[in-house]
Amino acid sequence: MALPVAEWQARTARLWAALEPAVKERMATASLHDAVRLGCDLLRSEEEEAALLRLCHRARTDKEPEAASCYREQGNREFKRGQYQAALRLYSKVASHELPGSPEVSVCFANRSAALLHLGHFEVCLEDIARAESHGYPDRLLPKVLLRKAECLLCLERLQEAQDILRVLESKIALDGVMTTHLTRLKKLSQLKVKLGEKERCPEPAQEARGGIQGEPEVWEENSRISGASSSLSLRFDAERGRHLVASKDIVPGQSLVKEEAFVSVLCPGESLPVQDGDAAWDTRATNSDLYCHRCLRQLLASVPCQGCSYAKYCSQDCADMAWQQYHRTECSLGALLLTLGVFCHVALRTVLLAGFAEVSRLVEWSHRGDKSLQNPEARCKPLSDAGAGSRGIPGCGSNGQYQSSYQALFHLLPHTKQHSPEHKFLCTLSVVAICKQLQAAGLEAAVLNQESPQWSKPKTCEKTSDELSPELKTVAEAMLRHVLQLQCNAQAITVMQELGPGDGAVVDKKPVRLATAFFPVLSLLNHSCCPNTSVSFSGTAATVRASQPISSGQEVLHCYGPHWCRMRVAERQQLLSQYFFECRCRACLEELESGVKSMVSTRNSFCCPKCQAQMQGEDDTLCCSNEACATSASRDHLSGRLQELQQEIKKALELLRVGKADKAIKMLLKCQMDAGTFLSPEHLLMGEMEDHLAHVYATLGKWQEAARHLKKSIEIVEMHHGPSSVETGHELFKLAQILFNGFAVSEALSTIQRAEGILSVHFGPQSAQIQELQEMKACLSELPRNILQRT
Repeated sequence: MALPVAEWQARTARLWAALEPAVKERMATASLHDAVRLGCDLLRSEEEEAALLRLCHRARTDKEPEAASCYREQGNREFKRGQYQAALRLYSKVASHELPGSPEVSVCFANRSAALLHLGHFEVCLEDIARAESHGYPDRLLPKVLLRKAECLLCLERLQEAQDILRVLESKIALDGVMTTHLTRLKKLSQLKVKLGEKERCPEPAQEARGGIQGEPEVWEENSRISGASSSLSLRFDAERGRHLVASKDIVPGQSLVKEEAFVSVLCPGESLPVQDGDAAWDTRATNSDLYCHRCLRQLLASVPCQGCSYAKYCSQDCADMAWQQYHRTECSLGALLLTLGVFCHVALRTVLLAGFAEVSRLVEWSHRGDKSLQNPEARCKPLSDAGAGSRGIPGCGSNGQYQSSYQALFHLLPHTKQHSPEHKFLCTLSVVAICKQLQAAGLEAAVLNQESPQWSKPKTCEKTSDELSPELKTVAEAMLRHVLQLQCNAQAITVMQELGPGDGAVVDKKPVRLATAFFPVLSLLNHSCCPNTSVSFSGTAATVRASQPISSGQEVLHCYGPHWCRMRVAERQQLLSQYFFECRCRACLEELESGVKSMVSTRNSFCCPKCQAQMQGEDDTLCCSNEACATSASRDHLSGRLQELQQEIKKALELLRVGKADKAIKMLLKCQMDAGTFLSPEHLLMGEMEDHLAHVYATLGKWQEAARHLKKSIEIVEMHHGPSSVETGHELFKLAQILFNGFAVSEALSTIQRAEGILSVHFGPQSAQIQELQEMKACLSELPRNILQRT
C-alpha cells in the first residue's frame, strides 16, 4: 500500500475540510519548507495523535510470545502431517515473535532445522542447528540435534565431519543413565554408521563438473558520464521532455542499456490484512514480509529475525547487521507507524537515513537558495540551455558533468509540488510530520542525525510527542515530504515472477508480483511511451533495462510506466497517466486519438452478439450488433454482469483444482468456455485465460497432449493481444516447452524451446533462470539416442 491506510486518509480529509480558507490557500501555495512548518502547527492535537496510535495497534510489529506459542502449535501440527513447507513458514513466524534470550528461541531453530532436513535443504539445516546451539539448546535434547547434524553432513558428503559428530553422539548417549530414552536414536545412529562405512568403502566416481549451462557472455561497456548506463546512451535535456536518454549508436534487441542498483527499496507488505482489534486468531498467511529478505529482497528459506521487532526478517545475519547499521536501528520501533502510513512514507524515511543527515541538510539548504551548484556552493550552475554541449548543467549532474546513481541525482527528481492537489499535499505533510514527531518522542533523533553508534539495543518505549520539532527534524521532514511527492512520478515497482500454487508440479506457472517500491535515479531518466522500446527486469534490488526492439542512433530510449497500448484503450491510458502530470503523445496514443481508429484492445476484448456472434458496438448503455442483417441489441450492464459471473465461476473451478478435484475443475471450465462463447469475442483475453487454466489442469493429471492443445490456443490469443515477441508470449511458450518436454514430444519441444529462448533472452538476458532451465531441457533432449529423436 503506497499511501496511508484509508482511516488516516479519511481523518486528514476531515481535518482539511475543517480548515479556514486562508489556511487552505497557504497550504496550496506553500513551498516544501513552509508546508512542513504549517503541518507542525496543524498536527498538535492529542486527539489526532491518539487516533494515529489506535491505527498503529492494528499493525502488530512487536515481539509477542502469545503469537509465538500459537504459531508453534500450528507448526507442530503441520510437521506431524508431513506438510514440511507449511511447518517451515510457521516456525519462522515463531522465531520472529520469540523474545531475545528466551529459552524457546533455541527450540524454535531446532524445530525449523527438522523441517529443513525433510525438505532436503541440508546446508540451511546446519545453519539452524548452529543457531539452536548458540542460543543455548538444552543439553538433554542435544543428541536429537546432533543426529540430525550427522545426517546432513552425510548427505553433503562431508564424511569426516559426520564421523566426528557420531563419536560425540555416542559418548553423550553412553553417559546418559537412562538408555531406553535413546533406543530410537541408537537405531538411527547405527544405520547412519552403516551408510558412512559404505560411502567410505565405495566412494562415488568423480562426476564431470556440470555447472549451470551458461549463455554467451554479454559485452558491456559502461558509460563514462552516466553511472550504470551503457556507452550506447547519452543524456539529453530540453524544456519539453526534461532529462532523457537517447541512443548514441544503433542498438539491437536484447542489448543491455542500464544496470542499476536501487538507491533505496522498501519491501511491500503484501496482500494479507493486519489482525483486527479484539481478534484472538493470529494470521498464518505468508506475505512478502515472510517470503523475502527485507534488505536484499532475496527469497527466504529460513529467515533471520530482527532482535527488536517481529516484522523485519533477513536472509542472513550479515544482511540483518547491515540493515541495522544503515537504517533499521531507527525504523525498528516505528514499524507499526510505517505500515500505517504506507510504503511511500517508509521509502522517504529510509532515503534520508541512507543519505545521511549531512548530505540531506546540505541539499535542503541548497534548495532554499535554488541558484547555487550542489558540488560547490560558491560556484554558479551553468544555464540549462547550455546542456546541449554535454551533460554539464543538467539537474542532478555533478560539476564534472557526470550523472551518478546518488542521493544528489535522486534529490533532483521533480516533486511537482504545484501539480499535486492541496489535499494530497496536506495528507503527505501530516504523515511525514507524524513520523518525525515519533522519532523525537522515541529518542531516535541522534540516530537520524548520525550521532549515535550503530549498536544493537532495545528500542525505547515511545513517549508522548512534543509539540515542537527540532530544527534538524524539520529539515528531515522537508526532505521526506519532497521524496513522498517525488514517488508519485518516480517510484519504481520491483517485480518478481512468483510461483502459483505449491510449485512442486511438472509445469510451474508464475505471475508477476509487486515486491518492493524503490528509487532508481538512472532508470528514472527514461520517459514513458505506451509502445516502449525497452523491457525492465529485476534481480533482488538491481534493475536491468534491455532493448526490446531495434533502436536507431538518435532515437529516444523509452520505458512504459504501466499503461501499455496492448492492454488498454487510449482513454484508459490517458486517465492512468494523469498521475504523472503529462499528456502522453507517443505514437500509439497519437494514432488512436488522431485517426479515430478503434483500438485493437476494444475490438478483441469486445462482447459478441448472442445470436450471430458478430461484434457488439456502441458507446451508450445499449449495444447493437455490428451485423446489419441482425437487429439484436443488449444492455452493456447486463453483458458486464454476465462477464463478472463468469469470472467468479472460473475462480471456483481453480479452487476445485487447488483442493485436488481436477475432474470437477475441468467440467466447470469447459462449461465456462461454452457460456463465454455466447457473448464474448473469440479473441477475448478471458478466452485465452480459460485455455491456459485447462492446460494447467490437464498437466496436473499428466495428460500432456491435451494440455499442449489448450495452451497452444492460449498462445494464439496472447500473441494477438501482446505480439509474437512480447514477454507475455515468452512466458506462455516457456510453459508449453515444459509440457512438451514432460510429454516426450521431442522435436516439437526443441522448436518451442528455441523460440522461447529467443524471446525471453531479449527481455531477461541469457543468464536468467528461465533461459537456464530451457537450456537444461534442450541439453537433456539432445542427449537422447538418435533413433528416439528420429521417431519423435
